[in-house]
Amino acid sequence: MIYNFAESNSLINQFISEIRNVDVQNDRLRFRRNMERIGEVFAYEISKVLEYSAQDIETPLGVAKMNLVSKQPIIASIMRAGIPLHIGLLNFFDKADNAFISAYRRHHKNGKFEIELEYVSCPNIDGKVLILVDPMLASGKSMELSYKALMRYGKPKHVHIVSAIASTEGVNFLKKNINLKDVTLWFGAIDGEMTAQSYIVPGLGDAGDLSFGEKIHLD
Repeated sequence: MIYNFAESNSLINQFISEIRNVDVQNDRLRFRRNMERIGEVFAYEISKVLEYSAQDIETPLGVAKMNLVSKQPIIASIMRAGIPLHIGLLNFFDKADNAFISAYRRHHKNGKFEIELEYVSCPNIDGKVLILVDPMLASGKSMELSYKALMRYGKPKHVHIVSAIASTEGVNFLKKNINLKDVTLWFGAIDGEMTAQSYIVPGLGDAGDLSFGEKIHLD
């Protein structure tokens, strides 16, 4: 199942427009907050497909029977760019366990790069619902490596992959390289082009730099 929020009208379009807009996105505080708000929308939508159970809630005047999420998901994000989107999901799934993956592009002077995965911090995900977060799904290679690294920590019941903006090429890459039988893909928008350097067009630029400042690439 693939959800592309750009195919329908909702408030998330406003948040996506602001993280794309060159006149707005350079306000780092607003950029991070918009990523959080996008994460909150994703959390609300994902909550509709989780398992629920009836619980009795005692009020000052009686008992209310309410359907509540049976088990909180595990939220995993690819650092550093994924942190604001991760926080947005965590704002709603506030009792969730969390996982973090250090994956980045190792650039070379010839303009090429490969994906390096250095570190994973993860609880047991066996039988759990896993939400894997990265704000930009460009080539899809970081997401594939992160997904496969997390599978060493158990077999999840279901996986939700979440990105604010994806490329068509990245989506097709995941279809070919990840078994999507128990995976749902959630995107704020899917863009049709990608540069030779694997930047999404029109995209928004570098989400990590826009959130936290530019970094130096070392060979």
